[in-house]
Amino acid sequence: MGTIPSLVGAGLIVVGAGLGLGKIGGSAMEAIARQPEAAGKIQTAMIIIGALLEGVALAAIFFGK
Repeated sequence: MGTIPSLVGAGLIVVGAGLGLGKIGGSAMEAIARQPEAAGKIQTAMIIIGALLEGVALAAIFFGK
């Protein structure tokens, strides 16, 4: 079990990751609505960035313990 500051820090990182994923998804949907022909490239970039962001959140949970 980690100390209180490390657990709070890990929680803040996870909350930030959730907000970031929401921002990425919303921005990608707006971009696809503006340029439907670029949907494949936008979706690929969104998935890669989302996966990296989820990795950071998972690492924060792992190292926060």
